[in-house]
Amino acid sequence: MHIQEHKIRQQLTGKGRNIQNEKVLNTMLSIPRHWFLPIESRHQAYEDCALPIGYDQTISQPYMVAMMTELLSPQPNHKILEIGTGSGYQAAVLSKLAGDVFTIERIEPLLSRAGEVLTRLDCSNVHLRLGNGHDGWPEEAPFDGILISCAPEGIPWHLTKQLKPEGHMIVPVGEKNHQKLHRISLHQDQWIEEELMEVRFVPMVEA
Repeated sequence: MHIQEHKIRQQLTGKGRNIQNEKVLNTMLSIPRHWFLPIESRHQAYEDCALPIGYDQTISQPYMVAMMTELLSPQPNHKILEIGTGSGYQAAVLSKLAGDVFTIERIEPLLSRAGEVLTRLDCSNVHLRLGNGHDGWPEEAPFDGILISCAPEGIPWHLTKQLKPEGHMIVPVGEKNHQKLHRISLHQDQWIEEELMEVRFVPMVEA
C-alpha cells in the first residue's frame, strides 16, 4: 500500500474514527487528494486536516469528506446535488458512488480548476455550475441527496423542496466558531432533523 493510502486509511478507520462503508473507504483510497491542491501545498495533501485552496476557501479534511459521504449514502442510480464545489474533491468522491453529481460553486477560478481535475480523473458524470448555491439546481430537481460543503447560519429548509422522498440533506449549520453537522431526512411526509457533531466549515454566502 502506498504511504498516501495508508495515511488516509488511518485517518478514516483509526482510533476514534468510524468510517465503515467499504465502498466509501475504497473510493477515498483511490482518489489522489494532491491533485486538488495548489502546487505549493501538495506536500501536505495527506495530512489529517483541511487545507487552503485560495480565495479564503478550503479542501475538507479527508475524514469529514468520508463521513459526509457515508451519511448521504449515495447509490449508483442516485442524482446528487453538491453546494460548494471548492477544489472538486468531494464531487470526485461522490462521482464514483452516484449516478450523477450536480455541483455549484460561486468562485469562477475554483470552479474552472476543479473542472480540469475532474476531467483528468474522468469524472464525466459531474456537472458543474457557476452560481448561487442558495438557489440549488431547480431544473434538475428532485435529487436523491443534497450535500452542502459550506455552512449556512441556519438550516436552508427551502432546499429540501429539491429532495426526493426518503432523501437526505447533509449540511453544517451555524456561525464560524460554533457549527454542527446536521442530517435532514424526509420520511413518510415528515422532516427528521439529526444534529450529529461539531464541525468547522467556511461560511455559505450569497454569490
